[in-house]
Amino acid sequence: MFLKELIRFSTQHRTLYCYLILSIWIFLLIAGMYKYIGRNTNTLSYILNGNSHLYGSGGLTSTPALDPNNFAKYKTRCTSLSQIQRLDDGGILDGWKLQGVLMIIRHGDRGPMSHLRSVPHLDCGITGDNLVNKYRSFLYNTTSISGSNHMYWNKVGPFHGFPLLPLAERECLLGQLTYKGIAQLLHVGDILHQIYAHPLGLWIRQSASNGYGKNVANSTPYSTLLNSDEVVVYTTRVRRTFQSALALLYTFLPTDKWLALNVRESHSIAFCFTECVCQKADALRKELLKTQKKALTKQPMVTHVMHWVGNQLLQHTPNGINDPNEVVDAMLMVMCHDAPWPCRRGGGNGTDRTTAISTKVNDMDMNDVINIDQDDGGGNDADMASNFINDDMPATNSPGEGCIESDHVSTMMSFSQWQSTREVHHAYYKRIGLLRAYGMIRHIVSYMLRMISGDRTKFVLYSGHDWTLQYLTAALGIQTESTFIAYAARLAFEVYKSEAHTEYYFRVVYNGHDVTQQIDFCEGGKSLRVTRDSRGNKADLCPIENIIRFLHEDYFGSLNATNFKDACVMAAPNKANEF
Repeated sequence: MFLKELIRFSTQHRTLYCYLILSIWIFLLIAGMYKYIGRNTNTLSYILNGNSHLYGSGGLTSTPALDPNNFAKYKTRCTSLSQIQRLDDGGILDGWKLQGVLMIIRHGDRGPMSHLRSVPHLDCGITGDNLVNKYRSFLYNTTSISGSNHMYWNKVGPFHGFPLLPLAERECLLGQLTYKGIAQLLHVGDILHQIYAHPLGLWIRQSASNGYGKNVANSTPYSTLLNSDEVVVYTTRVRRTFQSALALLYTFLPTDKWLALNVRESHSIAFCFTECVCQKADALRKELLKTQKKALTKQPMVTHVMHWVGNQLLQHTPNGINDPNEVVDAMLMVMCHDAPWPCRRGGGNGTDRTTAISTKVNDMDMNDVINIDQDDGGGNDADMASNFINDDMPATNSPGEGCIESDHVSTMMSFSQWQSTREVHHAYYKRIGLLRAYGMIRHIVSYMLRMISGDRTKFVLYSGHDWTLQYLTAALGIQTESTFIAYAARLAFEVYKSEAHTEYYFRVVYNGHDVTQQIDFCEGGKSLRVTRDSRGNKADLCPIENIIRFLHEDYFGSLNATNFKDACVMAAPNKANEF
């Protein structure tokens, strides 16, 4: 009897049971989604531990988390002196004669590109470096001996009056080379001297040296030891690139050759010479910037950290803090010079206890502070680590109070690296590189042809910026993890002649690593593998004719054009090919 009543009751209230079960299921579903979203979007831990698809469809692989207090990977961008080493660089290959070298460099360590608030213990100088001491002593000694002021460039031309050393020993002047930057290029030049000077026949032993194997007493600015085209130097009309070039060449060349140098100006950071104007490249760059800004708006946590750190470091921001690269550039000033992260205490805008680094300039002649190239801005001064912000990020009482902590640094660096990695793999990045680097590659090939035709040119130096190497590596297909180019980075084209046959080859070395095989027209069977040293290490040599054919026949194929002018004609961007 009881069983019959239970069945009848169950049948009559079946609809009620269905609604009850459905309600419980919906409740559990909502609770689970809320927990998942809260964990993954509010703290960025899911993103910065390698799951970058929350930023967009980047498709990047996961990377292990790092200790938030360990910023060593970020600081590789700073280029410590211990990072400057000889690795795969050539010079002497068995059965081959080095005909010439073309070297493209980025300038050394510089001051910030934006006005900073005062940062305690921020020191851009360097102590105890023998090469810096010898270089400075050489400049002072030649001044007293020659009777003219060699602390400034006295030769007629666009660089007349440029100082040869930074104006301040320890201050980080706005956009200016630091003494640390001088040291970096002196060490790069020392390595290049070991590799190339004797094979190229540029070094002549002299007596009465100045401590670096250089004759000072018998030096003359008009020495016949240097032919006018034996060593060719190009630099932009910016102090940091000019000073970087001369510092490198001081340890690379004998004194007489250094004093006889003529420095030529490039009017473009791309060293494009006659092939510079390209509206298509400008339009593609704008599209990339739009995409980057759009990605930033989707990350309120990154925007919050950007504003917080920017308010701590940046001095003059009348238009607000909108560019993460500007903030990262300021952060690298602190990290690259091992300064403690600053704190701001007490009150509102914090102006009562902070002053701008740029005020250091006010104590000097303003005519001495010129040529600050904003095109080389902080957009390319960061490195990546996959850290995460946790829920313990310190709260701030007001925009003017608080300290920069490791979570802030990890967030900004990781986001900047993620954005840079996406950019370097985008089709527009390659196209921009092809368009911007065309003039420079033509210039490089023309000097290669001079070297193999018996011309006197042995060494060509292009002293440029991070953009210079970005364009060139993108155009040649040299693989880089991101767009970031380290201070004092170098890219060498080594030109060789076979001693057995009249054949000419070249190889490409980036920061000491042989990247010849990464270039499309040199990869695989297109190159010749030879023995580099007695230990059996190998080197890849690419026929000169390959780069000539690439330049004249294949260069504009991927741009659906046959020449530079047609490739630069404006066309609507392909919206489907976004990040």
